[in-house]
Amino acid sequence: MTDKDLHPSSTHPPLPPTQEDEQFARLRLLRSRRVGASTYKRLLTEHGTAQNALAALPEVARAAGLSDYRICPKGVIQAELNAAHAAGARLLVQGEPPYPDLLHDLADAPPFLWLLGDPALLMQPMISIVGARNASSLGLRMARRLAEDLGDAGFVVVSGLARGIDAAAHDAALKTGTIAVQAGGVDVIYPTENAALAHEIAERGLRLSEQPMGLRPMARHFPSRNRIISGLSRATLVVEAAARSGSLITARDALDQGREVLAVPGHPLDARAAGCNMLIRDGAVLVRSAADVLEVLAGLNSSGPAGKASPAKTCRAPTPPARPPKPSRSLRQMAKLHRQILSRLGPAPLAEDQLIRDLQVPSTDVAPALVDLELEGEIERQPGGLLSRIG
Repeated sequence: MTDKDLHPSSTHPPLPPTQEDEQFARLRLLRSRRVGASTYKRLLTEHGTAQNALAALPEVARAAGLSDYRICPKGVIQAELNAAHAAGARLLVQGEPPYPDLLHDLADAPPFLWLLGDPALLMQPMISIVGARNASSLGLRMARRLAEDLGDAGFVVVSGLARGIDAAAHDAALKTGTIAVQAGGVDVIYPTENAALAHEIAERGLRLSEQPMGLRPMARHFPSRNRIISGLSRATLVVEAAARSGSLITARDALDQGREVLAVPGHPLDARAAGCNMLIRDGAVLVRSAADVLEVLAGLNSSGPAGKASPAKTCRAPTPPARPPKPSRSLRQMAKLHRQILSRLGPAPLAEDQLIRDLQVPSTDVAPALVDLELEGEIERQPGGLLSRIG
């Protein structure tokens, strides 16, 4: 018998990675610096496995101008898994049940979601309800009534666990089903004043997040959270919102995703209603009660793909009278411009003036759109008037 016979393992190819190994590597890839959902999916497509993508990541980073790049350490991922086990959280992988089809279809769908609560709610029809944190008494009453009536009609209410309208909608829908999408880790309750509500949702509903366990939310995490709120359902309902608010970002996400936007009107002199009134002016469905919402949802369900409702079921605000100077772009037009800008930008920097020439859009329209995208963490400004896309 030869030495080769005594040590056959030395000449055998290594065993393929197990499902657990690949999942660990995928989570490590996603948690690495500057790797968002889009980059994650591109790397997997190009390299076949997460192990191969991790091996190639430092060179990819160098090509993008990042020196001394380090991938996420294994210990960080193990700590996240340990924290999830301690909290009782479950990891849901994109493509595996009960990952919702509507969310799966998004180009930037989260590859992983941490869940606390009842995952079965993700298989039921959903309606997203968002609104102002400093809501009025009437706004809170309206949110509660809408959430309760829509829950009784068989819809799971999705919101963001914020104070104000979000909290009112969650609370009213606890008995029928509610999902809270969190900006930080699923085990981190924010704001703390909603701690009791958050615990109830984990017991009777579902809390979920794409962020690592233990992550405390920062401002840049909320726009990412908003796309999941709108992405889970065919329609987003805004109850109260100021002219510049996170609720309008969620509404714009819904439009970007091809979903319907609905809004509750308010008094023209109430700043908390300004955003909703703008949405209605720009074509959002005016909502007076749950019946208006159910009519739109029935049209969406009968028409098939998200966002392709029958015209007879979708109300449109009348065309406003002609105004002197050029009006500002509508929310739908801004969403289209955002998509155009993001389609032109990539990891390689591009001069802002070249982008404007390529778009053939006035710079006065492009400038505010760039500010919005920068605040949302979609693009990054670099020295010399250069722009690049993040993730």
